[in-house]
Amino acid sequence: MDLSKVRMVVSDMDGTLLNSNHEVSTRFFELFEILKERNILFTAASGRQYHSIVDKLHTIKNDILVIAENGAYVVHREEELLSTPLPKDERAKVLNTLKNVSNVHPVLCGKKSAYLTDQSEDFVDLLKQYYSEFTIVEDLNQVEAEILKVAIYHFENSEKFIYPHVKDLESDLKVKVSGANWVDISSPNANKGFALEKMQQRFGISPEETMVFGDYNNDLEMLGKAKYSFAMENAHENVLKVAKYKTESNDNYGVERILEKLLV
Repeated sequence: MDLSKVRMVVSDMDGTLLNSNHEVSTRFFELFEILKERNILFTAASGRQYHSIVDKLHTIKNDILVIAENGAYVVHREEELLSTPLPKDERAKVLNTLKNVSNVHPVLCGKKSAYLTDQSEDFVDLLKQYYSEFTIVEDLNQVEAEILKVAIYHFENSEKFIYPHVKDLESDLKVKVSGANWVDISSPNANKGFALEKMQQRFGISPEETMVFGDYNNDLEMLGKAKYSFAMENAHENVLKVAKYKTESNDNYGVERILEKLLV
């Protein structure tokens, strides 16, 4: 595997760059400095909100590209490069569908804040792991802010208890099981692959010069945009099928081990 032509490294966050304690390793930050010296653009691509991503990577936030909200929002050095909002009528359709689903926790994801009606302390505490900025409101349908996606949480299993209720929306929207407990619903082009392709064009970087790491279904499109696509050992079976290569788990420095090979 000849990695000498790689000019862009793209990594998912949860289950990939972050360990099970939602931490970025010290080793990654050391390797990042070498990436920067060699003019290799690092991109954090996550279902998380922008603020949450840069909280995790705050010391390098001005030197990286951030693909947030599963590709619906892209920022570079605090400049918005791409925004793909969810139309208000589609948002209403999603919320109406969820009315009849029990034990789910919907979140509207905007650029500056996430919005929820949930009064569950357990869910609010959990949400803080993923959303640095959020607002509790009385009615999600009354939120006036531009919304990028609807994220839905189930404490047991998203694929089993959320997806069957919303899969019929796939004809008009992007519906992604984005984690063991999350389903994300957004506009069709609001995905990591579409956003990555736009950024490759903007920065003049080809798929042959791109390395991507991912672990879940919301990473599938972007894995297809890179010659060097890596599934984490802990990845969903769909990701393991699509990725060209495999690395160690997120708790065993899977991203860092490949970056060390890249930077020899």
